Order: sequence, then C-alpha cells, then structure tokens
Amino acid sequence: MQDYDESKGYVALLGWSLNAIDAADRFDRRYIVVAPPWATDYCEANGIPHIAWDFDRLNERSYELATTLKDEGVDVAIPLFEETVEWAGAVNAVLRDNPRLLGQAMLFRDKSLMKRRAQLGGIRVGVFEEAHDRGDVIRFLKRVNQTLLKLDGDPNDPIHFKAFDKSGTAGHRVIRTAEDVDLIPDEEFPALLESHLDGWEFAVEAWIKDRKIQFLNISEYVTLGYSVFVPATPELEQHRARITEEIEKLIETFDIEFGFIHPEYFLTSDNKLYFGEVAYRPPGFNALELIERAYGFNGYQALVLAFDPKATQQELDAFFPTPVEDAKGHAGCFGVYPRRRVVNRLEIPDATANHPYFEHHELAEPMQNKVAKRSAFGTHWGLMYFFGDDPHRLRDLLKSQEELDFYV
Repeated sequence: MQDYDESKGYVALLGWSLNAIDAADRFDRRYIVVAPPWATDYCEANGIPHIAWDFDRLNERSYELATTLKDEGVDVAIPLFEETVEWAGAVNAVLRDNPRLLGQAMLFRDKSLMKRRAQLGGIRVGVFEEAHDRGDVIRFLKRVNQTLLKLDGDPNDPIHFKAFDKSGTAGHRVIRTAEDVDLIPDEEFPALLESHLDGWEFAVEAWIKDRKIQFLNISEYVTLGYSVFVPATPELEQHRARITEEIEKLIETFDIEFGFIHPEYFLTSDNKLYFGEVAYRPPGFNALELIERAYGFNGYQALVLAFDPKATQQELDAFFPTPVEDAKGHAGCFGVYPRRRVVNRLEIPDATANHPYFEHHELAEPMQNKVAKRSAFGTHWGLMYFFGDDPHRLRDLLKSQEELDFYV
C-alpha cells in the first residue's frame, strides 16, 4: 500500500472485490478490507490489510465488528455488496454515532419497506404487495388484471415477483399465468409482488456528500439482465433535470447524508417517472468500470470520497468531471447466456469480434456441456465490453448480441 495522508479518513471495505481493493490501494487514504475467511490467504500473500469476518451471521456480531474497527481507528464502513449493506449500517451507527444509520440500511435491504418509505415521501411507485405463499401471488395476479378490466380469454398483464433482499435480477420472476406461479420454489417466499410498468427502464448512480449530489450518472438499459451502457442516449439525458429532482427526493425521503445510491426508474409512455427500487452499494454489470471507461475517474475511489467524513468539498469538486459533457465516449457491456442446452466450446461470433466498438470479454470455456435451465433471470456466464462514440449505434449493437451464440 502506498503512503497515505493521515489527515484524511480511514475506511473499511465490507466484502470482497479485487477492483475495489486495487482502487483503494492506489488512493491516498488508509483502508482495511473486512473479507470472508476464505480470502485470508490471498490477503496475507499480497499484503492487503484485512479482518476476516463471517457475513452470513447477519447482525449477530455487528457491534463486535464495529468496536473492532473503532479500536483500529476506522472512520466509516463502505458496503461493496448487497449482503453487506446491513452490516455497514450497523457498523456506521457506532462509528458515526448515529443509530438511525442501521434503520436506514434495513430500508435499503427490504424492497417492501423501501417501497412504503418511498410512497410516504410522495415518490411515485407502482402497485405492490407482499406474498407469503403461492395463493397470495395468484390473488395479486387476478386483482391487477381485474383492475385493468381484462376479460376472460384475454392474456394477463404480467406481474413481477422479487426477493425482498437480493440484488438486481436475482430472485426476479415475471409472472403471467398460474403455471408460472407453480414454478416458484417454497424457499423464495416471502417476496415482493409488483405490477408491471411499461416504459423506458434505466438506472442512476449517484455519489452523495452532505445531502448533496456530487456526481450523477444515468445508465441506460438496453434489455434488463442483458445489457447497459453509459452515458445514456441524448433522448434519455434530456430528462436529467427531472431525474435529478427524483434523486433529491430520495435523499430527503431516506435521510441520506453521505454515500452512494443506485436507484432504478421507469419512464412511462405518458412521460411519468416511476421509482423501482434503490440500493446503497455499487451496481452489478460492472457499472463503475463502465463509468471509468467513459469518464476516466475511478468509481471505487469516488465511493471512498463520498463515505469519508474527512473528505472536503474542494476534493470532491476536483475529483468529479462534468456529467455527459466530459465523457470520452459511451461504454457498454453485454451479459452472455448460452442459448443452447448443450455446448462444447466458447466461440466469439465474427460480427462481434470484428466490430470496431468491441474491446474485450470475460468469458471462459464451458466447465460442463449441459446448460442448466435458467431460473428467473438467471446468471450470465460473463461480460462482453464495448466502447464507441455513437450511443445509438452502441445500443443497437448491444441489442443484436442477444441473437448470437457465444457458446456452441
């Protein structure tokens, strides 16, 4: 680790991310990684300051971790993954002497509580309910479609089934029929049920300090669970002022003093913005890496600044570029899912490999030939990365990847 400035904060990274560790190691602040026990050997071999911790025992020993970090001199804990958000809230409640931070973290971890808090704050959300069993799902599906005046024989408008506390598309199912409901395993209950919103879905990454947005990025989804790019097209960026107002509502409603949020929204055909959900940790699909490719600043170092109570406004102003205007181009990625049930090898299609926007990929040769049937949205096998000047060309390129076979 390089020399650090003792006048600046000492941060703890909760979770394991080599990209985050590398960024912290190259920054000017002292850091320590609170990592699962299996990472201990790697940390010791590579000189990474660390504490081994079992995050599966949620909140049972959070005070012990908080006092350990406080004795170490740590100023703040930064969650790197969904599963460490509640831990960070519990730890920061002690480190920052603010008990409300634990309750705030619990709101960020429970999609149902989150929706209710947003609704209380005057933020527009769709219809939602909790489901404790399959009967609740069937009843919600029927009520939604009765409300939409569907007749017998009409196809149902879909509803969404989401795990309370999982990130992204994990545990997310689209339900249209009773047969879809039968496929839900018992262990996925209880869950959140939502009405379907037709519209333009996008995400926001916002770094916040002193209740003020320091930098706001709009990530445009091409297909949820498959592809995203930054900055967004001019057609979506033209709504930046409205989107900024919505983020300011979130800051007020969820009482966010500092940190980083990753909310998702829908822009409907009647030009209304609907809140989907919000996370208090870095997004999936390597969005911070895409932002760095487009803008040049490191998103993990930005996290450290947004969390560090000793960071100054002058530092923040010098660190962040001007949104959109300072972007060097548009960066996107595509999550590859095998389209065949049996595969033998990885083969990058010529249409992808030879495209001037294609940069690199993280795909590996298949470990087995039989492809497991996808549950809900499933998990991608790796990411393809693209970069170019024209956002519309990039959007169309990302969409076209869905029709290609990368595993044959």
